[in-house]
Amino acid sequence: MTENLIQTIDLRKTYKMGETEVHALDGLDLSFPSGSFIVIMGPSGSGKSTLLYLVGGLDWPTSGKILVDGLEIDAMDENALADYRRNKIGFIFQSFNLVANMTAEANVAFPLRFSGVKKKKRLERAEDLMMKVGLQERIGHKPTELSGGQQQRVAVARALVNDPPMILADEPTGNLDTSSGQAIMTMLDELCKAGKTIMVASHDPRMLNYATHRIYLMDGRRVDEKQYMDSNLISS
Repeated sequence: MTENLIQTIDLRKTYKMGETEVHALDGLDLSFPSGSFIVIMGPSGSGKSTLLYLVGGLDWPTSGKILVDGLEIDAMDENALADYRRNKIGFIFQSFNLVANMTAEANVAFPLRFSGVKKKKRLERAEDLMMKVGLQERIGHKPTELSGGQQQRVAVARALVNDPPMILADEPTGNLDTSSGQAIMTMLDELCKAGKTIMVASHDPRMLNYATHRIYLMDGRRVDEKQYMDSNLISS
């Protein structure tokens, strides 16, 4: 295990919108040890989700480097990236991203299909995780039969099914009411205390209560807390 689990070096991501170049990330240097709870704060368009997607291997940087546990993510081909995402990363999305015609249990078990796990073992693992997130009585329910908070707990269980060392969560409380959002934050905190590394992009200031590392982004660049707070005061 390397000293820093996650490291970015002069990380840049540029998108073209017609004739205009948008610098989603503009020279980001970050490093975090294993077991961190990293909270990335910033307004819409600041680069929060872009950073998560790059660290998670869902997108490629325009330039710069991303190192995760010594692996150079930006240099991987598609096959290596697929292995990395399957074994190293668990994703949680704001919109849950559950398959509508599958039960909660089947949604949780689904990623194990790509790891060659037999069906019986897949369902046993899913059932165990559904119990851990407090939804053992909802195993046979489809997403439309679950509340938003319950759907997000299913998504957390699915993110854990391959036992990845790192969880990436993009606005995991964004579509939830206050109490459901709090339950998800508590769950992420417990996962961190159990040894997982958590990286969350969020607008929710309550998430900062759990952070071991706070990252504030504006226009693709890291700023300090005062700059971020001052900007929020001006914009409000």
